[in-house]
Amino acid sequence: MALDLNTLRSDSREFLARRGAGEGLFIAGQWRKAEGGRTLPTLDPATGTETAQIAAASTADVEAAVEAARAALPLWRATVPVERARILWKIADLIEAHIDELAELETLDQGKPLYVGRWAEIPGAVNQFRFFAGQAMTIEGNTIENSINYQPAGKQTRSWTVREAVGVVAAIVPWNSPLVLTAMKLAPALAAGCTIVLKPAEDTSLTALRLAELMAQAGLPSGVLNVVTGLGSETGAALANHPGVDKVAFTGSTATGRAILDAAKTNFKRVTLELGGKSPSIVMPDADLDLAIPGVANAIFFNAGQVCIAGSRLYVHRSIHDQVVEGVANYAKSIKMGHGLLPDTQMGPVVSARHAERVEAFLTRAKAQGATMLAGGERSGEAGTFISPTVVVDVKPDFEIVREEVFGPVLVAQAYDDVEEVVAAANASEYGLAASVWTESLSHAHRMSSDIRAGTVWINCHAMYDASLAIGGVKASGWGRDSGKQAMDNYLEWKTVCAVV
Repeated sequence: MALDLNTLRSDSREFLARRGAGEGLFIAGQWRKAEGGRTLPTLDPATGTETAQIAAASTADVEAAVEAARAALPLWRATVPVERARILWKIADLIEAHIDELAELETLDQGKPLYVGRWAEIPGAVNQFRFFAGQAMTIEGNTIENSINYQPAGKQTRSWTVREAVGVVAAIVPWNSPLVLTAMKLAPALAAGCTIVLKPAEDTSLTALRLAELMAQAGLPSGVLNVVTGLGSETGAALANHPGVDKVAFTGSTATGRAILDAAKTNFKRVTLELGGKSPSIVMPDADLDLAIPGVANAIFFNAGQVCIAGSRLYVHRSIHDQVVEGVANYAKSIKMGHGLLPDTQMGPVVSARHAERVEAFLTRAKAQGATMLAGGERSGEAGTFISPTVVVDVKPDFEIVREEVFGPVLVAQAYDDVEEVVAAANASEYGLAASVWTESLSHAHRMSSDIRAGTVWINCHAMYDASLAIGGVKASGWGRDSGKQAMDNYLEWKTVCAVV
């Protein structure tokens, strides 16, 4: 049954009336339509119902946005840290005040259960702005006792370093957790004194547009934030290639990350990339299974598996393999699927029919190779966007479904016999974003967290995040870190000053 927009909150309906008819570019503090009035439809993933039209920005629109960001840069860069911090804190307050509206818009756009946005992701965005409001006050350089001995007679040299905003940032964010991932780019960039052109994913632009309204309300000066919506292949590519952009901050697929690296060559842009993952969850023979079984299940089925750090590879010691895998499969079968706005929904659809087809194709090819679906494996729903929580067994290390990122609710389970074997298997991937180890042994926890090549290793948990914790990967999972004080490094340049006095 098609979604009745009249059942939405009144503030959500009012927002869609304001921004849902294609007036979705925010440039130099003004809302405008795309050049030629081009638009793209926004669909409710669960039903396929059109909920809005968003602007499809042209190259000329991107040019205007970058020009606005460059014009605003000197003033924002010169704004004292305490004032930048005050505005970031006000943004956090406004997000928090509109949390129910933003959660509903996120579900309407992306499909996730309402409680996920309301109790996890939107509060996560609030915390990003509050954390980096504090970080804005901590930017500092160093004095250096140099050894220069050829200064003029009677003079001395003094040397020091300062840290300065890198400049105009292109923030390109994905569709899986739109608002919190947007906040992870915007908050540190603004704290550092950068100006921004934000490109949200074409499937999930609504909360980015609402956030732009709230940020203007918070007193962010005109041109400091600009938003251009549209296709990644057009709007995103134009932004990544623009010579007026000093840095690209991107979260998304490894393939797109490689394209951004190519684009960055035009003017040697700085680049931060948070890319794909095929994260292992390792269950040791001494694990607390009452903790591990639901923990492993939630590591992959949260947000229908559309999480870059999802625990999509499960390795269980052979002595407990069948017990754990059966427990996870039963957990998968118990998950209530439905529209994200329904109160009893535990897992919603994937973001689009196009993505559902991609996930289904992985499962079809895995079956052809001899894999077995212990649970799930079906695609359903009136829009064809629901993928049931799936547990795959009878696989070999070289199977595509073991090696490649599916980005859906699909867990691949394998048995192992010893620590050396499972560490080698965990590391036998082009990705290195995250991992989890489930054990009661302090020795195993320390050793394996050291030996596994990943940007984050969790012990007896998975996907535990906070604004203070750095996020990012190694190998094909990207460069640099989001979140944590390390994220400020993405948006600051070092300058050395040497003076004869």
